[in-house]
Amino acid sequence: MHEELETERLLLRPVCADDLPTVAALMSDYDVAKNLSTAPHPYTLADAEAFFAKHSEARARGETHVFSVFRRSDGAFLGKNGLHAKDGLVEMGYWFGKPYWGQGFATEAARRVLTFGFEQLGLEQIVAGWFEDNFASGRILSKLGFTSKETIERDCLARGQALRCNMMVLRRQAFPPKRAA
Repeated sequence: MHEELETERLLLRPVCADDLPTVAALMSDYDVAKNLSTAPHPYTLADAEAFFAKHSEARARGETHVFSVFRRSDGAFLGKNGLHAKDGLVEMGYWFGKPYWGQGFATEAARRVLTFGFEQLGLEQIVAGWFEDNFASGRILSKLGFTSKETIERDCLARGQALRCNMMVLRRQAFPPKRAA
């Protein structure tokens, strides 16, 4: 299955070893790591290499589809977005380097990954979660048509504690969301 995806401004392709130094540099920012459940802080090149090895094996088994996200205009690495089989569900997770926040890249990339999940993978639903103090992520998911499912406690490795995490769900029939008139 060809897994290079494009949008108007972005190129998404499977994560490769060449991406790892930039991944480590962007993920070393606490403001990025604190919004993810499994990212340690500080985040090192060795952490990026371990993530890559784990997800390469999961990709080979068809359990994960993680994409590096690049700006097409200049090739800048912006972040990652992916779908992961987890606890009998498929969960979308994403992060973007702080210099790229607030520019619509996360929404644009997520919309393309969701389209891939529903159209190419044939998924019926995708879940995603956001920590209660990460309102920007909640807004992104709402814009994409996700609706609230439940609030759970989820560990955050960077913060060293469990946090309230708002779990949301998007069903195939609700995507793409209807635009308001």
